[in-house]
Amino acid sequence: MKVSVIIPVYNLEKYIGRCLDSLISQDFSDYEVIIVNDGTKDKSVEQIQDLIDKFDNIKLINQENKGLSVARNNGMRQAKGDYIWFVDSDDWVDNSKYPFELIIME
Repeated sequence: MKVSVIIPVYNLEKYIGRCLDSLISQDFSDYEVIIVNDGTKDKSVEQIQDLIDKFDNIKLINQENKGLSVARNNGMRQAKGDYIWFVDSDDWVDNSKYPFELIIME
């Protein structure tokens, strides 16, 4: 596995679907997505669960609300990739796959 994408989530149900759709639509197969539910109180987890059921490379970690840094650290502990990429849950990745290429270049 080359890249572990870590996405902390807290009350961003309006954006998380677009974020995850943009990642799974990339023409890149050697990656995992680790979503860290930081105690969200909205319907973000329901949207995430639909994708987890469809894709083997998406994983959900649940924790009490402890903030962005703790969520990222917990995601890193579960990561299996050679590289870590932090994506905010209200961001999306352009279909050009440029961010993945940038990470794996040496």
